[in-house]
Amino acid sequence: MPPSGLAKFRSPRVLGVGSVLLVGGLLVASTVAGGRPEDGARSRRAAADGLRHTTVEVSPGHCGRGWGSGRPGTQVFDLHNTSDAAAEVYLTSPRGGAVYGEVEGLGPGTTRQLRVRLGRGAYAFRCLPDDADAVTGPTVRIDGGGRPGPAAAPVTEHDLIPPALDYQRWVAGGLDALAGRTGTLRAAIARGDLAGARDAWLPAHLAYERLGAAYGAFGDADQQINGTTAGLPGGDRDPAFSGFHRLEHGLWHGQSAAALRAPAAALDGAVRKLRDHWAQTRMDPADLGLRAHEILENTLQSELTGRTDYGSGTSLATARANLDGTRAVLTRLRPLLVTRYPQLPHVEAELDRAQRLLDGFRTDGRWTPLHDLDRGRRERIDAVFGDLVERLASVATLCDARRTV
Repeated sequence: MPPSGLAKFRSPRVLGVGSVLLVGGLLVASTVAGGRPEDGARSRRAAADGLRHTTVEVSPGHCGRGWGSGRPGTQVFDLHNTSDAAAEVYLTSPRGGAVYGEVEGLGPGTTRQLRVRLGRGAYAFRCLPDDADAVTGPTVRIDGGGRPGPAAAPVTEHDLIPPALDYQRWVAGGLDALAGRTGTLRAAIARGDLAGARDAWLPAHLAYERLGAAYGAFGDADQQINGTTAGLPGGDRDPAFSGFHRLEHGLWHGQSAAALRAPAAALDGAVRKLRDHWAQTRMDPADLGLRAHEILENTLQSELTGRTDYGSGTSLATARANLDGTRAVLTRLRPLLVTRYPQLPHVEAELDRAQRLLDGFRTDGRWTPLHDLDRGRRERIDAVFGDLVERLASVATLCDARRTV
């Protein structure tokens, strides 16, 4: 289970009501209830989970009411929104603003639980109603006990703008290189050199895969360039099947150069159009941390299951390119993470480990097809990537843009 900067309940649009999230060794579960909050004294009870519960009011006028004295240890706050607007709630350090836990999307009249571990220090709840200023409740001090659970300073959207702009410039350079490679691929097919086209296909495809964190900003171009047969009624014969995988299927299933000229031209045209319009595109800075996690999550679900192999047998090469894409994001987020995520060096070491593992399946420029690996080697790859996906989920959590005012 990955360490993280804070305990967090994700809003229903992410995990859903009644879901559970494991972060930093803490279990954060959601419950929903109506009615009035219990009296503060009555709420300090040992519930069925054996933990101390305290009901805390969430409202602009009484943020944090119900918690007047603190005790160390793992405990649960039943956060009850008595206002008429949804709100976010943070348990913070009043001095530095570090967040120990949070609940998002707490609707009017509802209650959700936040489970945290408290130690020596000062704490305060911070309520952020929709369309209203943030309000900080009274400070509660705990004099005894050990160290509290993990905490991290909130990352704001303003903090994410510089790394997002730097990443966007990096993508612009990658698109220039990609256009050159798809041009080479198109030219090989145009002159009927299918062997040369097969050699040109992989470098071009990997150049696109390394830009993984930008796919949300690519819009419809992503489907045109790198779409699969998923959802297409005609499968690999569907007229809408296009891009790299359309060419992959044709090149490794004996289709003629004449049959592939139009798809190659369409791919090259889509890449050049994307490159030419990229300067006017704006990535959402808030997406950057999430992409650091999603790139390898998608790798585990697609490339390492063979779902996106249309004949070239290069799934491991794509997974290797996705590692490069993840590093490109982490490099730009690193200034924000070094003070918030103690496990960052371990994540970077695990990326190195995954890289060495995959590089071992490349010989004389050729990659071992995924289906040629025995069960043990596939399980080893899955385990390494699965561990990385879990740890990068913490990066997504820490870099989720938060309100501070």
